[in-house]
Amino acid sequence: MKLNKAFPTFLVTFFLSILSAWSQEIIQDYFRSPVKPEGRNYLSGNFSELRPNHFHTGLDYKFGGVEGEPIYAAADGWVHRIKISTYGYGNVIYLKHPTGHITVYGHLRNFIPKLQRYIIEEMYKQQVNELELMPAPGELSVKKGELIANGGNSGSSGGPHLHFEIRDSLDRAMDPLQFGFPEILDNIPPTPQTIALVPLDINSRINGEFARREFTLVKNGTHYSIPQTIEITGRVGVEIRSFDQLDGASNRNGFPHFELWKNDSLTFSMSVDKVDFNFTRQFLLHTHQNRFTKLYFQPELKFDYFFPKTPVTGHLEAEIGERVNYQLRLRDAYGNERKIDFKLLGKDQEFFVNLSATPQRAQVNYQGNILKIEAPSSNLGGLAKFYVGSRIFEMLPSYQDDQTRVYLWDMRFGIPEEVDICSEVVIPEVKQRIHVGEEHLFAEKSVQISFNENTLLEDLYLRISENGSSTNPRLQINDTDEYLWNSMEVLWNVSAGNFDKSRTHVYQVSPSGRKSFVGGAWEDASIRFSTRNFGTFTLTEDKTGPIIRPVRISRDEIRFTIRDELSGIKNFEAFVDGKWVLMRYEHKKSLIWSETLDKQPLSGQVILRVTDQAGNVSEWKGTIS
Repeated sequence: MKLNKAFPTFLVTFFLSILSAWSQEIIQDYFRSPVKPEGRNYLSGNFSELRPNHFHTGLDYKFGGVEGEPIYAAADGWVHRIKISTYGYGNVIYLKHPTGHITVYGHLRNFIPKLQRYIIEEMYKQQVNELELMPAPGELSVKKGELIANGGNSGSSGGPHLHFEIRDSLDRAMDPLQFGFPEILDNIPPTPQTIALVPLDINSRINGEFARREFTLVKNGTHYSIPQTIEITGRVGVEIRSFDQLDGASNRNGFPHFELWKNDSLTFSMSVDKVDFNFTRQFLLHTHQNRFTKLYFQPELKFDYFFPKTPVTGHLEAEIGERVNYQLRLRDAYGNERKIDFKLLGKDQEFFVNLSATPQRAQVNYQGNILKIEAPSSNLGGLAKFYVGSRIFEMLPSYQDDQTRVYLWDMRFGIPEEVDICSEVVIPEVKQRIHVGEEHLFAEKSVQISFNENTLLEDLYLRISENGSSTNPRLQINDTDEYLWNSMEVLWNVSAGNFDKSRTHVYQVSPSGRKSFVGGAWEDASIRFSTRNFGTFTLTEDKTGPIIRPVRISRDEIRFTIRDELSGIKNFEAFVDGKWVLMRYEHKKSLIWSETLDKQPLSGQVILRVTDQAGNVSEWKGTIS
C-alpha cells in the first residue's frame, strides 16, 4: 500500500497499534453459528447496514419466512440478560462469555422451557406483561451449541429471523463476520449506485454552483466511474449511496470499509467495525437522509471511523487548472472490493455561471450555516441589503446568469431579520443560532424550547412557525430531514383553543398527514412535551377507547385482537376468576393471548382492560364455564 504525505510515519505506527489491539478482540472460530451450524445460512441484514436512524449492529439470519428455527448458543457462557418485550428485540437473550464478549439473540418466538419458566414465574410474581431480568453470573449456564430458543418474529421485526450480535466487554457491537462464520458465503463486491459532491464552506462551488450535486455512475467492466470531469472551487466532500450482496441472496446489505485514493496514493480510510450504542443517533449526522454515507470529517461527529482523523480528512480540493484523479474503493467484510473513478478540475470562482432553473420569485434555502437566496434577475438592480441587528450589509449576488441571481450568507456572522433584494424583501425564518454542546432556553411568544448539552448533533439554526386554527393549531419546528441527537423539551401555549385537557395530546404530523402520538403534560394553558424529531406538531383530542375483539375464549387460552385508531395502545391487563393472567402481545398483528404456568386450565369470569395513550379504557367481559 502506497502512502502519501497525508499519512505521517507516527500516524502509521499508531494505526498499526490500534489494529493489533483490535485483533486481540477478534477470536477466529471461537463462536459457532447460532443457526444451522455447519450448514448453509443466508442473511437478510448484516453489520453496518444503513437503517432509518442507525447502523444495523448484527446479522439477520433468514428462516424462509417461518418461525420455530432452532437457535443455539454461539459459545460457552451464561445468561447475562433475558427479556420479554413487545417492541425492540422482542423476546431476547444476552449471553456473556469467558472472553468478555456478549452475544445477543433477538426476535425469538420462545425460549427453551427452563428459561421460559424462569422469566414467566417472575412475571407472575410481579404481575407484569413485559420484563427484563439479569441473572447472576453462572446462575443459568449454557454450553456452546446448546439449544436456547426458537426463532420468531417478536418485537420490531418485519418477518421471522434471528437478530444476532457480538459485543465486546464494553457492550459495543462488533462485526460478527470478522469472527469467521463459514456458513455464510460472499464472493460479490459492493455495488455503488450514486456519488454526491457537497460544498463544505461558503466559497465552495460544484460546477459553478453552491449546491449538493449527485452523479450517475457508469460501469466499465468490473469498475465504475463518473464519465464527466467535475469542476470544483474550494473544499468539497464526497458522499456515496451503495450496497452489498451475499451469495445466493437478492436483498441488499451494507459493508464496512471505504478508502479514498488521490492520484494512486491513499488519502484516508474509513471502517465501520464497531458501534457504541451511546452514540447510535450520531448516524444521522454521518449520513445524508439515511441513504448516503458521508466520507469527510465533521467536527461534531462522535464516531471514530476515519483514519487519519484530522479537520481536513475527506475535504477534497484542486488548484486552479489542476486535474485530480480520485478513486473510491469499497470493500466488504470478506475482502471483496469495488473501485469507482472520478476526476475533479480546479476552477476559479466565477460570477457568471449557467444555472439550471429560474424561480418565479425569491426562494430561500438553509444549508447548515449558509442562507441561500435564489431570485429572478431584476431591472431594479442586484445589490442586496442584509439587515442584521443595527447593521446593514450590502452585497452583490455570489453568482448569477442572465435569468437568475444567487446570494449566500454565512449565518455564523449574524442572522438577518430581513433581506432587501431590490425586487422584493425576503424575511428569513431563522430565529436563533443554538450552539451544539450547550444548554439553552429559547423563548418567543407562545413557544419555549429547552436544549441540553446532548440535544444537538451540530449547531442548529432554529426555525419556528405557527399556523392552523384555534381548534387545529400547528407548530412547525425546522424540517423532518433535520435531526436531533437527543430530545428537546417544548412548552407550547395554546390558550386560544378550548380543549379537553384530559384527552388532548401532542401528535406529530407526517408529510402524508398521518399522526403519531407524542404526548405531553398540561400546565394551565400550555402543554409541555419532549421530542427527538423536528417537523410539524398539532393537538388532537382522543376520546375513543381501544377496540377489543375476542378470537378464542377457552379453558386452554384467551386470545383477542386489540386496536386503537389514534393514540395507540399503552397497556393491558387481564383477569380470570379474579386472578391476574399474563398476556403476550404481538403489535404487528394486533394480537394478544394468555400464557399460564404449567398450562393450568382457565375457568370463570374473564376481564380484559386495554388503555390507550390518551387514557381511554376499554373493557371486555365474558365467562369460561
